[in-house]
Amino acid sequence: MSSLNTAGGGSSRSIFPRGPSFTLENFSNKDFIVRDFIDDLSESAIPVNRRSGPAQQAFDPKPLIRTFESAESQLKALNEELGEKETDLLTSHDQTLDTLGRKLDESIDSFQNLDSALNQPNGVNGSDRNGRGDGGGLVAVQIGERLEELDKQRRRAQDANFLIQCWLEVSEAGELTSLEDMIRRQGSGENKVRCAVIARQLMRMSQRLDPSSWAQTNGSKKFNGVTNGVIGYRGHNTRELIEKFSETLEKDLLKQFDQSYRRQNFDEMLECAKVLHDFNGGSSVVALFVNQHQFFIDRSQLITEEVMTDNETWERLADPDSEPPGVEPSLQSLIDEIRVVMQDESFIIKRAFPYYELVLIKFIQRIFQQSIQQRLEMVLEKADTISSLAFLRSLHASRSYINNLIEDLKAHGLTEHPEACSAQTALSLDQQLDELFVPYLVGNSYIDRERKSLEELYSSLLFKYTIYHSRRKKVPTGFMASLAQQGTQLLSSAKDSYINRLDSSELTPTQKAMMLRVAGLRDQDNTAKNEIEVSDEDGVLSLPNAKRMLKWMAEGVRRALELGSGSDTPKDVSALLNLLLTSMGQVYVETSLDSAAEKALSQETVKVEPDLQYLPSLQPAITITNIMSRFINTVLIKLAESNTTVRRGMELQTRSGVERIESKTNNIIRSTITVVVNWVTKLLAAQKKLEFRPRDVDLAGNLESLATSTCLSICSFLNRVALLSAQAIDGQNLEVFSCELAFRIRDLLFEHFKKFQVNANGGLLITKDISKYVSTLKDWPLTKEAEGSVEVLSEISNLFIISPEALRERSRNIAPSGAGKKLQKADFRQFVLKRDDASSVGVQSVLASL
Repeated sequence: MSSLNTAGGGSSRSIFPRGPSFTLENFSNKDFIVRDFIDDLSESAIPVNRRSGPAQQAFDPKPLIRTFESAESQLKALNEELGEKETDLLTSHDQTLDTLGRKLDESIDSFQNLDSALNQPNGVNGSDRNGRGDGGGLVAVQIGERLEELDKQRRRAQDANFLIQCWLEVSEAGELTSLEDMIRRQGSGENKVRCAVIARQLMRMSQRLDPSSWAQTNGSKKFNGVTNGVIGYRGHNTRELIEKFSETLEKDLLKQFDQSYRRQNFDEMLECAKVLHDFNGGSSVVALFVNQHQFFIDRSQLITEEVMTDNETWERLADPDSEPPGVEPSLQSLIDEIRVVMQDESFIIKRAFPYYELVLIKFIQRIFQQSIQQRLEMVLEKADTISSLAFLRSLHASRSYINNLIEDLKAHGLTEHPEACSAQTALSLDQQLDELFVPYLVGNSYIDRERKSLEELYSSLLFKYTIYHSRRKKVPTGFMASLAQQGTQLLSSAKDSYINRLDSSELTPTQKAMMLRVAGLRDQDNTAKNEIEVSDEDGVLSLPNAKRMLKWMAEGVRRALELGSGSDTPKDVSALLNLLLTSMGQVYVETSLDSAAEKALSQETVKVEPDLQYLPSLQPAITITNIMSRFINTVLIKLAESNTTVRRGMELQTRSGVERIESKTNNIIRSTITVVVNWVTKLLAAQKKLEFRPRDVDLAGNLESLATSTCLSICSFLNRVALLSAQAIDGQNLEVFSCELAFRIRDLLFEHFKKFQVNANGGLLITKDISKYVSTLKDWPLTKEAEGSVEVLSEISNLFIISPEALRERSRNIAPSGAGKKLQKADFRQFVLKRDDASSVGVQSVLASL
């Protein structure tokens, strides 16, 4: 209350506490420290008598607010004063520059007078006996350097003066008269470059001094010369004015760049490219260089030319048995020209552009995406109208030739010549190569087309073969008929797919003619399955045909390796493996084996001598299987090693297919052994009961023939079996077959001679027969064990002709019962009892001693 009384007493103190007051000197003082200033200000915020004690008063901001309002009003005044000074400075700047220019001119005149005085022979500073001329020259050099610095400063000052002049023109008058006059009066390349630099600097000034002209939204619109209602600095939109001038100047620079390119003035091209790079990143000059290049102008006129390949070359391209003719000539010519153009232009690009690698990559993209791609599409479209194989071969040849171009350009180095090209350029080249062929190689499109082409070739080649075997008489019932059911379905599928493909509207005339030629048909009107005439030769396996199939497959694998990616290779070769095992393994080889098995089965119960002519068909089946298996293991499975899962699946699939073929071959061999044994048994059963008890009169004829008729028939039959089996199998397989058959024949003969009574003359006949049997069997490739087993038959023949004394001696060497393949006591007794003199004392004593 006392304070109120004091105020009422006329004191000047305000009713509200007032904060400290500051002036400009407080902050401009050298001893001003922000932290101390804040501390003092905070200390003054609370009265001294209330700064301590348990109950502090709440902070009162009013004094500080009053202080801030006072400072703000002073700052406004200072800001207005600063604006007036800035205006005065801009006004007096021209006068200052003129003064500096006059002083510089005076300095240059002084320098020229001094230089003239120094160069006078009799001058004050001329050389004398003591060599003071050197000192004068040093002074002249120093003065020259100083003056050079002054000249640079003068030029910078003139440039600054000119820049300010241009800014004042564009901001106050809305025009760029000085710059336009400079281009009009002195339109040299150097002045255009200088104008471009000034325009760029004016654009920066506009951003800082005229921000309102930059505060425009996208899709700006003009109305009465004003964009989006934005007037800009001092009534003019400086941004638009400078941009309009820059566009005009850019066109002039592009024209100058083009003229310099035609004159091969690389330095001037480089200057233009540098300035244009500051305008828009160089996109306009790069587009000019690339799009207006003479190569593209010339090639655009030739792009509508037809593909140059003649009909004969296209036919070779569609023929699977001929070597591919290579890349199409017009595409080859284009790529060869590009190789030269790229190497020549890379030299120019490096000298004409500061960012030459970027320009080179743009040039590469234009070359590939326009010229090469358009011609490649024309070539492949034409090849696709010929045949699927022609398309695949053209695709492969084109990619190989373009890839060679890529490698040549990498090795040349282009802008880095003679060094190898940079990593970025190499990456761009590889990328362009990949993008060219993506439409043809994406996903499974390529491998599906490769597989379809091979299927067409295989079905054409095997068409008559499948027709022949689909018509042959099958076993009506039984186990073999059920086994052959799957093979019959495959035959029908292969035959129908060929006929359906020929009837397809998608098939080109060239491809249809090729399929008919491969199938061995004369015209397409005879493709109905009931009208095709086939011979026995059409149903026989052909090693040359199998080699053709593998050759076609190898060509497809090669294309798959070079066209597909490494990660897709296992999957691709797995698809090709499945096709090979189906076409060559099942449709071709197994069908032949099924036919042989049916014939072998039908011969087991014949009443006439069996026909074993099916045996030779085993040899090509085995040979083709071996070749196919080797191709699969050394080529296809090796290419799938990077993918363990796919490789194991391929190995299992191959092993299953080969084992199925081996199983069918083994069944045919077993059935053949049964056929042979059955027929030998039938012949032995036809031998007369008394044939080995001949009279002396009857003996003479048999001795001349050296054997009985039954023996001669059997040996003749066995010789034919040996001949045919040697044509069917060889090596260890033939040895196992011969040994098995020899054991079975030996056992038959062993039991056969126990059935007949034998007299002395008959013993001679048995000796002749057994000798014939043994010699016949030993002509086969037998093991030592089998030969020893056959030799047991010779011991039998001796039992019928030796005397009782010799018989006794022989009995001492007889093996006990169950002693392997040697003559045993039980057999010895049975043979001896068939002798006519078995009841004699001598023979009985021998039997009693056993």
